[in-house]
Amino acid sequence: MSWTRLFGRAGLAVAGSTTLLLGLNGCFTERQNEGAKLYAAHCASCHGDQGQGLERLIPAVAKTDYIARHRAELPCIIRKGMKGPVTVNGIAYNQVMPGHEDLTDSQITNLLNFLQTNWGNTNQPYTIREASELLGRCNGSDGQ
Repeated sequence: MSWTRLFGRAGLAVAGSTTLLLGLNGCFTERQNEGAKLYAAHCASCHGDQGQGLERLIPAVAKTDYIARHRAELPCIIRKGMKGPVTVNGIAYNQVMPGHEDLTDSQITNLLNFLQTNWGNTNQPYTIREASELLGRCNGSDGQ
């Protein structure tokens, strides 16, 4: 039995909405795990596959105070990189972190949200608007 037979013209609207919703779900599934994929591709080789860092050379991003306390700086740190001393969970580090200027605002937002909500971090996710505004403030130097 067809939608039209069951529900008349309203059935067509319902059927059309269902198709539209199913189509939208397909759009979002490609980006569903984008933050994790971006982390694996751009960050894991230094910060570790579980965000554990590398002893006293590279800071952890798992269970870290730095991510919560430096929310406004994080988008620019990812885009422009960072050099100079930094303290994470009471441990001092002083290595160069390369920037990722190839990432879009949306990708940086997804990457940050992955970090904000995984491995013991329970921070508020970024909106694309917030991340884009913060990225608009990045200076031309190395993220600091």
